Amino acid sequence: MDKAIKILKKPLTMTLIAVFFGFIVAGIILAAAGYPPVHSLSVLFDGVFSSPKHISNVIIKSTPIILTGIGVAFAFKTGLFNIGAEGQFIMGCVASTVVGILFDFPPVIQIPLVVLAGVAAGALYGGIAGFLKAKFGIHEVLTSIMLNWIALYFSNYICTLNRFHKPDTIGTYPINRSGYTMILGNYKTTEAGKAALAQNEFLRSTVLKTDVNVGIIIAVILAVFIWFLLYKTAKGFELRAVGFNKSAAEFSGIYVNKNILHSMLISGAICGLAASLYITGNSPHGIATLAAFENTGFNGLSVCLIAASSPIGCIFAGLLFGGLIYGGQSLQYEVGAPSEIINIVIGVIVFFVALTRIIPPLVDRFSKGGKKHA
Repeated sequence: MDKAIKILKKPLTMTLIAVFFGFIVAGIILAAAGYPPVHSLSVLFDGVFSSPKHISNVIIKSTPIILTGIGVAFAFKTGLFNIGAEGQFIMGCVASTVVGILFDFPPVIQIPLVVLAGVAAGALYGGIAGFLKAKFGIHEVLTSIMLNWIALYFSNYICTLNRFHKPDTIGTYPINRSGYTMILGNYKTTEAGKAALAQNEFLRSTVLKTDVNVGIIIAVILAVFIWFLLYKTAKGFELRAVGFNKSAAEFSGIYVNKNILHSMLISGAICGLAASLYITGNSPHGIATLAAFENTGFNGLSVCLIAASSPIGCIFAGLLFGGLIYGGQSLQYEVGAPSEIINIVIGVIVFFVALTRIIPPLVDRFSKGGKKHA
């Protein structure tokens, strides 16, 4: 019994329970809406796992969400609520696009330049909220929400400038090809490359037919690095101490305001990295006029919640999230279910994840009650 209780109280177990009940409720909602639940969910899973091409597209779709999730998780671990991940992602996209269009160096220079531009923009934009919090005590939620809207309209403004606007479109020119980070990106555009890749079914489905890129590799490496930074370094201890108890941290000699600023700079930089890898690794390799938020940063917030703010957990939560979004397209095409159904599924899963906080007290009460009766 004690072993079972320990297993139930583990964050991974609680998250899996939440996901399971999320799908159960999703099936009920599908049935209530007039769609066969078992068939609909099987179509959803087929849309994710039925071919290497689908799996590749899920990974591509998940990568920026994983990275923004890690960015939000880092802020959470240090006691900050970075709801401005969306704005930091947008500013990272703008900076990477502008630099990628203006410069055309060899790839060994161009790629780092474009990526660093996005990282710097995200860091500076997150740093604004961090500075206002550290200097004036203004809550980061308020400032970052406003900064999200500023980023959206600034991005739209850049799309209208003659130097960047692509005629007859609502977006910009793509960045120069020397900044692309797709795997075998230049090779698969040649006739010889197409012919060679087409001979292998797996390579034809994944490399030739999708924008598979190095982003997921970087995301995994970054997740491990952020975990190491938080739990294995003195700086990480300082950041977490400030998040856990500012007064105690200050009493022990930790400079609270500096660490608040550093936390938001790092969190914003991660969201900017997500943006730069998105621009360099995915078509159309540029930005477009936005009528509303595309929710990459806000989805990262949901990923962070599902992962219980674990940087490593964000990898798996992001893949789940990306799979639901991508598989939802199959649900629309084959069953006719509206996209809102997928949003409901995601919302239900996040809701149940939030409810997992009540599981440990319930388990403790149940175990104590059982011992009394014994």
